[in-house]
Amino acid sequence: MDGKAWLDAGLFFLRILLPVLTVGVAVGCFHSMKAGRRREEPVMVLEDMVSKKRIPVLYWENSIGRSKSCDVVVADMTASRDHAVLMRRESGWIVKDTESKSGTRVNGKKVDPEGKAVLPGDVITVGSTSLMLKRTTEAPMRVPKQRRLHAASPFSLMMWVTVIQVLLLLQACFSSGAFSLLPVLPFVGLLVLEWGLYVYSIHHLNRVSFELETLGFLLSGISVLLLSGMRTKPQEGQALPDMLALVDGSMKETYVQLAAVFLGILLFCFLIWFMNDLDRVMRWRLGIAVGAILLFLANLVLAKESNGARNWISLGFISIQPSEFIKIAFVFVGASTLDRLQTARNLSGFIFFSAACMIFLFLMRDFGTACIFFVTFLVIAFMRSGSIRTIFLALAAAGLGAFLILQFRPYVLSRFEGWRHVWEYVNESQGYQQVRVLSYSASGGLFGLGIGNGKLGGGTSGNPVFAADSDLVFGMLCEELGLIMAVCCVCLLAALAVYARSESTKSRSTFYSICSCAAASMLLFQACLNVFGSTDVLPLTGVTLPFISAGGSSMAAVWGMLAFLKAADERTYAARRSKAKAPARKGGYGR
Repeated sequence: MDGKAWLDAGLFFLRILLPVLTVGVAVGCFHSMKAGRRREEPVMVLEDMVSKKRIPVLYWENSIGRSKSCDVVVADMTASRDHAVLMRRESGWIVKDTESKSGTRVNGKKVDPEGKAVLPGDVITVGSTSLMLKRTTEAPMRVPKQRRLHAASPFSLMMWVTVIQVLLLLQACFSSGAFSLLPVLPFVGLLVLEWGLYVYSIHHLNRVSFELETLGFLLSGISVLLLSGMRTKPQEGQALPDMLALVDGSMKETYVQLAAVFLGILLFCFLIWFMNDLDRVMRWRLGIAVGAILLFLANLVLAKESNGARNWISLGFISIQPSEFIKIAFVFVGASTLDRLQTARNLSGFIFFSAACMIFLFLMRDFGTACIFFVTFLVIAFMRSGSIRTIFLALAAAGLGAFLILQFRPYVLSRFEGWRHVWEYVNESQGYQQVRVLSYSASGGLFGLGIGNGKLGGGTSGNPVFAADSDLVFGMLCEELGLIMAVCCVCLLAALAVYARSESTKSRSTFYSICSCAAASMLLFQACLNVFGSTDVLPLTGVTLPFISAGGSSMAAVWGMLAFLKAADERTYAARRSKAKAPARKGGYGR
């Protein structure tokens, strides 16, 4: 074989390695998150004053009532189904009544709406049942032995992510068979960002977990280096110094994506800090809701219609998509509008806010984002109320709204007339994009043609299909890195949703649980719309694939979503407090 044949064989082998290493990093991260969980040992104990039965208190927030869904179940018909909540806060343990019929008492005194601090030895009365709060050392309980899992080192996981990115870099440097150093500079920038956050988080903040950030960098790195293959390729006979250049105007989109990763990291860090104080969260909830509405208004006033929707504001040298950041506000407001965390289930405020968001998205003609908001609303509404009836009412209202839209805005239906019939519109707008996604994706096979070699992204022709790197990026992934790698990326997003659900009972607060489940559901549903829309399983709605698609607003926003999952991990804040506040735990935390 000649030199080019050996090079092609080597690059093909690298593309085989990519999904293997990606799966290995993903398995290592999720295994470490599972190994790092606090074992379900009692943090406190409630002892029935009559029967002397001991009930373990396992979580940061524990519902008390006669419903079997409660964390602490009392066999007392005089108690309400959801009677009270026993929660752990910075100052210690607090009991709040959940609008029960008979009220909740501590040492015989009725608990006011703001709740009552309790200490070991205090007696909590719900209905006719009295429970004494005790430390686990005072009332030891036999706990089943749990097999200890060993977590992978955060450093080793990050090193493997760097190895994956080096393999992607080699693919990008040799795209279209012409060697170029242009992808090296964004690669170095990516390394600085990810290892900088690693050092700041692990060594400065003393956190013990870095798995979610590792997964975020894995996906973000794929995005940045995939985009670097869409640069202008050197023509035959071009001078060698140009081929070895590190900066080129055709790499602008790659640098924008890298800058978006940086902004996303800043947003991620800010949200982690902001959500540490739940009192601060409650104070700012209304302001965030008002800010989201004002951002929608600014969008309607300043945005110009593009591709049938008014969802971009141009600021000259840069454009932003406000709806991406409003997604963060939507999750935040939905989880925080409880009058008192886990003690009131009034959804009216969130329903009005959601309705306002839907109206604005309808006026902007951004129906893909409207679908994402609606599904997220269903998740939050169910977690907030636990009522199937609420969900059915929301679905009925959505069905009625869709019917009215099609009756009075029939042009909406015309946008989807090519759905399931794209092969009848091969060279027309209704099916041009999806037909090429399906054809070019198939040509990539299991392991792809290599970064920069796909026709969907332009290849040697330099004429990519419109939105190949954003709305159709799943097809670009399949063509250039292979079907296996593309499926791995989507499965990572699905695994985040599974992780959020498994962590929902272990979070410090219901706020964190709702936020993480809503954010993960939003990311997963958005990924489904992108993948199934570009492959004609669903109508093409023009939404991005989280972490992968080009787009500064989208990349920054998904890192903000990742912060909700990070906040739900009880290690995020507990590990940082381990040194700074360890002495303060002596009286109130009970261990």
